[in-house]
Amino acid sequence: MLLKTLTESFGLSGNEKEVRDIIIAEIKDYCTTIKTDRIGNIIAFKEGKPNSKRIMVTAHMDEVGLMVKDIDSSGLIKFIPVGGIDKRILVSKTVLIGNDKIPGVIGAKPIHLQKRNEWSNALNMSDLYIDIGAKSKEDAEKYVNIGDYVAFDSKYTEFGDNLVKAKALDNRVGCAILIDLIKNIEDISFYGVFTVMEEVGLVGAGPAAYEVDPDISIILEGTLCYDIPKLDSHMIPTYIGGGPAISLVDRTTVYNHKLRDRVVQVAKKNNIPHQFRKTAMGGNDSGRIHTSRDGSLTTTISVPCRNIHSPVSVMSLEDYNNTSKLVKALLYDFDEEGYNEF
Repeated sequence: MLLKTLTESFGLSGNEKEVRDIIIAEIKDYCTTIKTDRIGNIIAFKEGKPNSKRIMVTAHMDEVGLMVKDIDSSGLIKFIPVGGIDKRILVSKTVLIGNDKIPGVIGAKPIHLQKRNEWSNALNMSDLYIDIGAKSKEDAEKYVNIGDYVAFDSKYTEFGDNLVKAKALDNRVGCAILIDLIKNIEDISFYGVFTVMEEVGLVGAGPAAYEVDPDISIILEGTLCYDIPKLDSHMIPTYIGGGPAISLVDRTTVYNHKLRDRVVQVAKKNNIPHQFRKTAMGGNDSGRIHTSRDGSLTTTISVPCRNIHSPVSVMSLEDYNNTSKLVKALLYDFDEEGYNEF
């Protein structure tokens, strides 16, 4: 399954090559043109009937993780974060380091040796280390170098009621949906863009949007879900099983209400369950895309994911499939109805 391959691949911000190679192999026979720019974005064009507006659909390739910053005398490895990671999820997680994917375990001082005041506080990253089984610094340096990327070691697993557990659902779900669009959409011209380094500041989106200069952009994402019991509904950003989440506002964008309303109308017209993303926290590539050149109207459509930015993100395959249906329906609706209101 493509989503399994993508989530289990190694693609931290700034090191997306493995993911990029998978994507290019999947789409190269379905594109009119395809290029990789200097920063590493994939910019593909699928030619159909001419449009009055230029459409771009995007998904970022990168995932959060860690990077080796030091190796101590005993061979234990110290690290820094790449992207936004909650330090509380790190202890005892298994990881893979570097191009050779050296296995390691994130360790810390045992609770038996901690002082009482340490029990109630999450350990800082400076208190953690990665153990690869090395006997010394010299031994560890045979396998690991300063600057090596460190990815979570987590397998794609289907469980429960049509749910999936995996790392990097943010945003390999978007990549998988965009690959499917490129393969299957006919008679509609659009750009499919896979961006780099979203997790460290929306880095790739700006150059990609400048290159394409889109009038309308659809950003595909895996977004945060926190649908736990006993939480007021207005505090829940999205629900697993509630369908694709349509963004209202986030840290980087206030979304165009006419385009947002168009997305909702298309969902209703096609009987696709949907919900609003009810939080302004976080951001995505829209933050760079909608301000590029003379601007682009943007909408973000996301798959809700529990435990985001962790080795064990969880999503619903129904939400995934309905997100794909909604984006396809939206592209065909643009073709049928035109863009006069924009």
